Amino acid sequence: MKRPLWMAGGLLFVGLGAIGVVLPLLPTVPFLLLAMFCFARGNPAWEQRLLDHPRYGRPLGDWKERGAVSRNGKRAAVMAMTVAGVIAWLLMGLPMALIPIGIMAVVGVWLWRRPE
Repeated sequence: MKRPLWMAGGLLFVGLGAIGVVLPLLPTVPFLLLAMFCFARGNPAWEQRLLDHPRYGRPLGDWKERGAVSRNGKRAAVMAMTVAGVIAWLLMGLPMALIPIGIMAVVGVWLWRRPE
């Protein structure tokens, strides 16, 4: 019974990752990481298909093996969080915008501490 649920979760996250390819602020790789997590429990062959992907396989494999994120990936993530923080500040105003900005700052520091 659990395998179909893991498969459904994996397919959902692959779909969200595919949408993220075209939408600039929706992240692709984090959704594919979640899909890989689900497929590892639901269908390991599909997990391997993600790891063998020509574009996204290497970042996924680096994360799986060492918890590593490339320097370009770190830069892109921090830039996207910066843009989102500015948008939050403009739309929400202070002090409410400090909540998402603070969360993004913590995530950014954590991300930069990951191996490359």
